[in-house]
Amino acid sequence: LAEAALNTLASDRFVGYSAGSHPRSTPNPFAIDLLQSQGISTEHLRSKSWDEFAEPGAPVIDFVFTVCDNAAGEVCPIWPGHPAKAHWGVPDPSETQGTDEDKHKAFLNAYVQLRKRIELFVNLPLSKLDRLAVQDELQKIGTT
Repeated sequence: LAEAALNTLASDRFVGYSAGSHPRSTPNPFAIDLLQSQGISTEHLRSKSWDEFAEPGAPVIDFVFTVCDNAAGEVCPIWPGHPAKAHWGVPDPSETQGTDEDKHKAFLNAYVQLRKRIELFVNLPLSKLDRLAVQDELQKIGTT
């Protein structure tokens, strides 16, 4: 959700990648349905391990946002280049139990919350902030 939202909102300035410690074999179908309902292409989305971003030749990562509440307690890898990091926790919609309607609502809620935070992020005056100020702003966005 976050990768697709960032790449839709600010592809002229950022390239977003989503990855996790225990990726599933394919993106969640409820996530795909939601993104398609928002007019967002899902053609190139795939589940990825964060390990692939620590390998030689991987894209340079400037910012790392953990987004699932259950990821907050995990030990994250050491990222090359020491990117700015923040936790923007939202409940993991893939853990939602109940009807398909309940699951659709959970994915929509997560998407709306992440999109709002991404909108705040892409509007930060990054070129005018030093590294500590950027880190502080990223943490603040995670509490909105």
